Amino acid sequence: MQRNWRQKIYHLVLWLVSIFFFLPVVWIITGAFKTKDDLLAIPPKIIFSPTLANFVDLFSRHDFFPSLRNSFLISACAVIVALVVAFLAAYSFSRFKPRGTDFLMFVLLTVRMVPAAAVVVPIFLMYTVFGWKDDFWGVMLFYAMFSIPFSVWILKGFIDGVSPRFDETGLVNGGSRMHVLFRVILPQVRPGLIAAFIFNLIFVWNEFLFNFIIGGKKTTMIPVSLVTGSIAQGGVDWTFVAALATVYLIPPFLAIYFFQKYLLVGMTFGTVRGEV
Repeated sequence: MQRNWRQKIYHLVLWLVSIFFFLPVVWIITGAFKTKDDLLAIPPKIIFSPTLANFVDLFSRHDFFPSLRNSFLISACAVIVALVVAFLAAYSFSRFKPRGTDFLMFVLLTVRMVPAAAVVVPIFLMYTVFGWKDDFWGVMLFYAMFSIPFSVWILKGFIDGVSPRFDETGLVNGGSRMHVLFRVILPQVRPGLIAAFIFNLIFVWNEFLFNFIIGGKKTTMIPVSLVTGSIAQGGVDWTFVAALATVYLIPPFLAIYFFQKYLLVGMTFGTVRGEV
C-alpha cells in the first residue's frame, strides 16, 4: 500500500512538472486564436472568442510558404546527407578502429559543441568568398556539416552493439563489404538512424543565426521569418508571432510523438537497449 502511494505521488509530481514546462507552449497556441486586444489584455484573458484571422493573415503573407518550403527542404536534405556520411564514418570507426579513434571522436564532439558565435565570422567570410551565400546547396551543406559529428557519435554506439560476427558471416558467404554494410548492419541500427535523424532535424529546423548570416531571400527559413516579420508599426506583432509559432511547432511535435521510442535509445548513444 505504501509503495502504491509513493508511485502515485511520483506520477503526480511528473505531471505537474510536465504541465509547468508546457504552459508557455499552451499560452502561445491559445494566443494564435486571440485578437490583438485579447492577447495583450491585462489581466490575461483565459476565456475568449477564438478567431482564425491570425492564420488567414499569416497564410496571405508572400514570404510564409517559401520560408516553410525552405525549412522542410534544407532540413531534410541536410540531415539525409549527414546520415549517409555519418553512417559510413561510424562503421569505419567501429570496425576498423583507426589509430587515434578516441581522440578523433573527441574532436568531432568538440567541434559540434563550439558556440556558434565563435565561428560565425569565418564562416560568413568563407561563404562570401566562395559565392555560397544565399545558395541552397551551400546552406544545406553547412547544416549537413554541423549534423555529422553528433550523428557519428550516435551511430557508432549502435554499430558497436552489433557483433562483428555478422560482418564475418556475410563476407565468408560471398557478400561484399557494401552488402554487409547496407544489408546486414544497416537494418540492425535503424533505431539509431531514426534517432539521429530526428535530433538533427530539430536542430536544423530551429537554427536561426547561420541562416540569418549566410542565408538570404532565397534560403530564408521560418526562424528568420519569425524575427524579420514580427516588427510592425514600430512594435512586435504578437498575433503574427503566435500564429507562426503554432504552425512552426506542428512538424517537431509530430516527429517526436511518432518516434519518441527511438529518442531515448538515441540519447544514450545506443548503450541502452530496448524494444523499439
